[in-house]
Amino acid sequence: METLNFLMQGFDVATRPVNLLVALFGAFVGTVVGLLPGLGPINGVAILLPLAFALGLPPETALILLAAVYLGCEYGGRISAILLNVPGDAAAIMTTLDGYPLARQGKGGIALSLSAMSSFIGSTIATIGVVLFAPILANWAVAFGPAEYFVLMVFAIACLGGMVGDKPVKTLLAALIGLGLATVGVDATTGVYRFTFDSVGLSDGIQFVIVVIGLFSVSEVLLMLEHTTSGQKAVKASGRMLFNFKEFASVWWTTLRSSLAGFVIGVLPGAGATIASAITYMSEKRMAGTNGRFGDGDLRGVAAPEAANNASACGSLIPMLTLGVPGSGTTAVMIGALTLYNITPGPLLFEQQPDVVWGLIASLFIGNVILLAMNIPLVGLFARMLSVPSWILVPAITIVSLVGVYAVHSTTFDLVLMIGLGVFGYLLRKMDFPLSALILGFVLGELMESNLRRALSISNGDLAILWSSPITVALWGLALLMLALPGLRWLRKRRSLRAAHA
Repeated sequence: METLNFLMQGFDVATRPVNLLVALFGAFVGTVVGLLPGLGPINGVAILLPLAFALGLPPETALILLAAVYLGCEYGGRISAILLNVPGDAAAIMTTLDGYPLARQGKGGIALSLSAMSSFIGSTIATIGVVLFAPILANWAVAFGPAEYFVLMVFAIACLGGMVGDKPVKTLLAALIGLGLATVGVDATTGVYRFTFDSVGLSDGIQFVIVVIGLFSVSEVLLMLEHTTSGQKAVKASGRMLFNFKEFASVWWTTLRSSLAGFVIGVLPGAGATIASAITYMSEKRMAGTNGRFGDGDLRGVAAPEAANNASACGSLIPMLTLGVPGSGTTAVMIGALTLYNITPGPLLFEQQPDVVWGLIASLFIGNVILLAMNIPLVGLFARMLSVPSWILVPAITIVSLVGVYAVHSTTFDLVLMIGLGVFGYLLRKMDFPLSALILGFVLGELMESNLRRALSISNGDLAILWSSPITVALWGLALLMLALPGLRWLRKRRSLRAAHA
């Protein structure tokens, strides 16, 4: 009852006219930022943070604005992922696997509307979880140290082998290429330049925006040009814009499972929506087995990552509010917003600043309703992007890609690197290598290295720390099981073929 009273107090704060207006503005801006490839929620929140402080907004209003942008970006990232095969941010990578095939089948509107509903359900379930379980889950998240996080990343990489069922070797090779790209630049610990080839442009490493736009956007443009010259139609205009009851019923349990899993993963500081969407997608694909069309346009392949990444975004607020530890890169920026107002996030925040905490939590419910009401009617507008002729669409994608990459460092070197990665991505796609695995390897690479180094510094170089706790032992066991699964499937398939011929 006490929690319910606090939540009602939060709704009093969140429903003030200025806070409702701010939530509406933040949701719209977040959707637009999420739609643009490579920007993502961190950039969206970082852009609006100085504006919120400069306008003199009170702390609860500023946090409501930033949270609305955060959720809006998670919604918006799916739009370009489904329609153009270009993920708006890393968390939307998994959505491309089935979203884009659905768009090519003329079901872009159905995929967009269903993903919006899945995002709404995921965010709502996670927000309820924030209300009910924040203190309990925050204490559980503390049990994850650097060693546990490193093994969790190893488990995520091992899971990739089962992501593309009949191509486990190519999938793992692509992930290893991504890990290799993540090592380029200055070693954060020793200051040594690694794999820079004496190039100043590579001294800061390869930026995520350059990798994702090069591998996805540029390679997609090359494929579209190839299809145009060969007489193939790159994309088809969508007919029906909204999903029906049968389609929603087919993804209901997937959405529910992915929402719960995404919320739990989001509570882990640093795990983030990228890992949540990858793990839930791969889990659902394994559960579907031969009954699924994952990778060829399965609605569950859109619902699972979208529910998970939105649930993870809300779940990442728990360690931020209760421990003062950022649950994701975006919540790290939001912690910076709190410090601007001389507010220290942590266990005492719920007692000292109840209006800020519960106003933020209540605004998540309101923001989700705003985003659903905003996104469903616009599905038809978004889907019309598929009707644009290639001679307009290709230059438009190219211009957006060039501007997005040039804005990172304002150097022509980044543009050349983007084109080089694009050609490389095009060749990989022609050889049937999954680019999503490469991007996930790249995203996880820095996290793996930093956590491994921290774990080894704690143990004075003793590798035993990597299997010294029950959590790490369990994760190693699961990782080995994931690596063995493709081989076990192959053996079982051979036995069944032999039995059929006998």
